[in-house]
Amino acid sequence: MENTPENSRKPAARAKVAPVLLNELGKIPPQAVDLEQAVLGAMMLEKNAVTDIIDILKPQSFYDPKHQFIYGVIRELFGSSSPIDLLTVTNKLKENGELEAAGGVAYISQLTSRVASSAHVEYHARVISEKHIKRELIRMGSEVIREAFDDTKDTFDVLNKAESDLFQIAENNMGKHVDVMQNVVRQAIEEIEKASRNSDGISGVPTGFHSLDKLTSGWQKSDMIVIAARPAMGKTAFVLSMARNTAVDYNMGVAVFSLEMSSVQLVKRLIAGEARISAEKLRKGDLKDHEFQQLHTRIAKLATAPIYIDDTPGISVFDLRAKCRRLKMQYDIQLVIIDYLQLMTAGGSKGSGNREQEISTISRSIKEIAKELNIPIIALSQLSRSVETRGGDKRPVLSDLRESGAIEQDADIVSFIYRPEYYGLLQDDDGNSNAGVGEIIVAKHRNGALDKVRLRFVGEYARFENIDNYSEDENVPTQSNLNANMGFEEEPPQSYTIKSKMNNFDDNETDFNKSMDEDTPF
Repeated sequence: MENTPENSRKPAARAKVAPVLLNELGKIPPQAVDLEQAVLGAMMLEKNAVTDIIDILKPQSFYDPKHQFIYGVIRELFGSSSPIDLLTVTNKLKENGELEAAGGVAYISQLTSRVASSAHVEYHARVISEKHIKRELIRMGSEVIREAFDDTKDTFDVLNKAESDLFQIAENNMGKHVDVMQNVVRQAIEEIEKASRNSDGISGVPTGFHSLDKLTSGWQKSDMIVIAARPAMGKTAFVLSMARNTAVDYNMGVAVFSLEMSSVQLVKRLIAGEARISAEKLRKGDLKDHEFQQLHTRIAKLATAPIYIDDTPGISVFDLRAKCRRLKMQYDIQLVIIDYLQLMTAGGSKGSGNREQEISTISRSIKEIAKELNIPIIALSQLSRSVETRGGDKRPVLSDLRESGAIEQDADIVSFIYRPEYYGLLQDDDGNSNAGVGEIIVAKHRNGALDKVRLRFVGEYARFENIDNYSEDENVPTQSNLNANMGFEEEPPQSYTIKSKMNNFDDNETDFNKSMDEDTPF
């Protein structure tokens, strides 16, 4: 087509018209005022309508301020089990001095006249909720833009706040929101009834250690658990054994943040314990044919276990919070393990003061993350050298926690790992042998009893076991504890590639056998 002056002017003219129209029209926040009126009218007409949507909407879900006052009063009446109708709502608004702000008696009366049926009230409520989510996203985005232009704001503080706000919006709207006492009581009763149906009495995340689970009923949601010990007591061995039990035996997702050891080192220790081949043999690659068969047969379940390892050194609280949120959303993890707390940093550009104040900030932040994600978080911690200089049996006490009393204050459970055999104490007070025995001492338990639990520590495999899984005469596991096929003299199984979820923080899974070939000598 010939490019005449007329043709060349048309696109330019259209380009000018579009911005003018946009500027004249402007933008209106997402809203559904007509549906808000229908929902409020239905709630004042039918009791079932209130029950259907009381947990879906909050006062701030409504765009019109008048409707926020009306709905707030309806929730108040519902919480006190009072009747909800035109008269009770009007009277309650009058008592609260909010009748005029809610539009007056005439406006409230019109709401009930607009409704013929409450058949679709739940659908309408969800539309209102979606509009509210969009408004929240717009508000959050505007705040992020404003703070990003502010040079006085720390970049990572802005990023952390944005991610926190976004996660909060998602959490508040993923399920029914409960803040009415009646609903909270009902939820508590349901959890009690569910716990009563558990024959093992475990209501939280199980550890696989029967005596410990009996004492704690499993690690409870939103709890911060501190496990502390002196070096060489087996802190990492204990939490790895526990992570294995939780992931393999109970199929619950476990995230391990290893600040001291690499992910490959941790996996080698898990393999040693699972295959029951000494860590020294694995390091040297000095395995016989039947041991290779034993290795591949016994690690099949471990290789596909929902264990996610992050070995970022010196991870900050900011990074920890971000990664935990992401893991919770992607894999629905049920437990987080941090090895160990003193190697973390508070992060941020602001001066953190002395080390004790920094540890206090880290401890408080870990507790906040546990509450935010509603999962237990286990943080390993070092003990001070005062344990070594003390006489007697050298059992740790709460005052031995290193660098900060805030750890003891923030934690819901504080446990110590103590192996008397390490200090040459070969018998306990009752005359029982301490050979290969590790004690888990629960020194603080916010919601339960204090006690100590005896476990079997197998140093060769860097593994903790239930003490009743071992025979009295030999430091070997009983047959009932072996899940793997013992018949290695039989025809060897065919080799195959196993996909592993371990150390798979991103969506891209890595080939387990390939990683073993590259990173281990076998």
